[in-house]
Amino acid sequence: MKKILTLFAVVGLFAFSGCSNDNKVDNDTIPQAFEILNKNFAYNATDGYNISGTFRNWIGGNLFDDETILVYRLKGTIDAQTPIWQLIPTTLYLNTTDEVSYDYDFSKEDFKIYVGANYNITSTPQFINNQTFRVVIVPSVLASTLNKNNYLDVMKSLKLNESEIKKVNF
Repeated sequence: MKKILTLFAVVGLFAFSGCSNDNKVDNDTIPQAFEILNKNFAYNATDGYNISGTFRNWIGGNLFDDETILVYRLKGTIDAQTPIWQLIPTTLYLNTTDEVSYDYDFSKEDFKIYVGANYNITSTPQFINNQTFRVVIVPSVLASTLNKNNYLDVMKSLKLNESEIKKVNF
């Protein structure tokens, strides 16, 4: 009987040791990327020009506490197969006086991308119309170790490829 209890104790030890949770390892976040294609910024008096959406529509719920997002704007292309992604927030300096700024905020439930300028931005519709963004959901524990300025490095680090990017409409 004593040998059986010892055997159960050893088996139980191994079973429970497999359930330990190292807080440095994110076990419930699956990196994901979404593309918002050719979207126009909408204007309202409270927030100015913005694009907003909810994660519920994309991932079927809210972000986890240990998730963050990165947002990239399609700045241009080198050729038809080579896009140039720019991390936001960013400011574009058009000349010696004119500036356009992109920024974003998010909660567990939703996000909002903003654009503003120090001039009447409607005079340059290329900065508010037909904009394309990539929203990347990242485990927070990895966010501080990523080279966020390089979109391709982020995708490689998260083991995401172009075929896994979901196109979203809202």
